Amino acid sequence: MNHSETEIAQLGEFGLIDRLTRDIKFHNASTIKGVGDDAAVMSYHDSEVLISSDMLVEGVHFDLTYMPLKHLGYKAAVVNFSDIYAMNGKPRQITVSLAVSSRFTVEHLEELYSGIRLACEIYGVDLVGGDTTGSKSGLVISITCVGDASKDSIVYRDGARPTDLICVSGDLGAAYMGLQLLEREKVASAGRQDFVPDFAGKEYIVERQLKPEARRDIIDELAKNGIKPTSMMDVSDGLSSELLHICKQSHTGCRVYEDRIPIDYQTAVMAEELNMNLVTAAMNGGEDYELLFTVPLSDHDRIEKLPGIKIIGYITEPDLGCALITRDGESEIPLTAQGWNHFDKK
Repeated sequence: MNHSETEIAQLGEFGLIDRLTRDIKFHNASTIKGVGDDAAVMSYHDSEVLISSDMLVEGVHFDLTYMPLKHLGYKAAVVNFSDIYAMNGKPRQITVSLAVSSRFTVEHLEELYSGIRLACEIYGVDLVGGDTTGSKSGLVISITCVGDASKDSIVYRDGARPTDLICVSGDLGAAYMGLQLLEREKVASAGRQDFVPDFAGKEYIVERQLKPEARRDIIDELAKNGIKPTSMMDVSDGLSSELLHICKQSHTGCRVYEDRIPIDYQTAVMAEELNMNLVTAAMNGGEDYELLFTVPLSDHDRIEKLPGIKIIGYITEPDLGCALITRDGESEIPLTAQGWNHFDKK
């Protein structure tokens, strides 16, 4: 630590919270009281309240070798917003709790909070509270997001029905391939002071890993066109895993077409460089935070016209199971949940 940096102990817990949360302006009428009292106060009159929590642990969910603290703060907030959008709701408030080891300074945490506050500004969310404590194992970030939606507009995972169309926003596999690239450059940089990582021509997949966005635009577009999905999730653990969740909770099967899975050119190039199966990366990579949803077959023409949305398959009766139809249309491969497993010892 250089002399211009401030040890957290110099400020203490309350002084640190004051410094990280000063000058916060609210965006939502539902926020009555934020940081500064024993609890935040919010008022929701005719809406259902949605609550989502997410925890990020250093060495498990992020690596500060290549993850800037500002990007980490932004990502930590946005992945929580994404869960609320996946319920067809609007995120309104977050609380942020940190466990911090002694190697972090006040300035480090200000950088982290600058990313959180930027995300809140862009998405119109209020930071209303949280907690800080010490840690003996690096940095832990826990964010709880509160949102709302009218009772009639909330979308659950269990509403898919046979013949429904399966849709996904954006493209898949980019965040996973961005992670592979970052890990490759980290290994190459080991022990080299003058190392410059090579991200030329692959900036998109790096950004998808370091600075994902929640698909508020898709939620707004669906509402504007009068389309309410029958089921919905965000793609955090991989498309296969999320499809299996929807089918299990909806008591259905599904068919997804390999040649309809949206994949960006940079994702394909990176997979070829690393000799990885492109479809496997797209189906199982995770951290794309795109929206996976189903709509009635009667909405086909309206959905097909919407930008940024691709129809990739359909829901079946449960006895048909869940499968990927290969590019040649002649084979079916059973879907398996090979995405992120938080408790996998590997």
